[in-house]
Amino acid sequence: MSDLSAFPITRRWPAQHPDRLQLYSLPTPNGVKVSIMLEEIGLPYEPHTIDIGKNETWTPEFLSLNPNGKIPAIIDPNGPGGKPLGLFESGAILIYLGEKTGKLLTADPAQRYEVLQWVFFQMAGIGPMFGQVGFFHKFAGKDIADKRPLERYVTESKRLLGVIETRLEGRTWIMGDDYTVADIAMLGWVRNLIGFYGAGELVDFKSLKRVPAWLERALARPAVQRGLEIPKRP
Repeated sequence: MSDLSAFPITRRWPAQHPDRLQLYSLPTPNGVKVSIMLEEIGLPYEPHTIDIGKNETWTPEFLSLNPNGKIPAIIDPNGPGGKPLGLFESGAILIYLGEKTGKLLTADPAQRYEVLQWVFFQMAGIGPMFGQVGFFHKFAGKDIADKRPLERYVTESKRLLGVIETRLEGRTWIMGDDYTVADIAMLGWVRNLIGFYGAGELVDFKSLKRVPAWLERALARPAVQRGLEIPKRP
């Protein structure tokens, strides 16, 4: 039986199966990256719902695992050397799980770095820019009289979608025939931009051809469908 008592987060969210990977998350664009990845690779895990609406990421227990106060985060009781490992940042978790299982992250050195560049592209560009569109279009930012911030983020989001559109020319997935962590990193954000944020018209999503088809293929995957609903919302 794995002992996770060294992790204070387990006092607030106890592990019923401490021998399994523990996921602390919510089905947000960043959160579903990890749940989808876990569903794709078939690694046993136990999900814990973190209610960001109640500021649970700012509790001492959660901050003990992720001092940045964001979901998702994990504890792997069977980390490197057989020792428990706590980890945050969705991109880092995707890479870790890919390396741990040898799935969805190629071992070929050159291709591996190519996959990683697209994961970092999502982390540095797509996530922050699409998130700002959501804030200024759907949430509190919509009441700001000055529309230049929204216009700036919409313009940049359209450019980023154009980068993906170009990349997908002649490719089924970001890396060609192989579905990888690069696709998992992006799909939740593209889905959210045109769905939950309702910004499809703003970014001229219908003018694209390859990105919508890619998203449709991704959303049709059974593991993606399951992962989008894990953990259950409060």
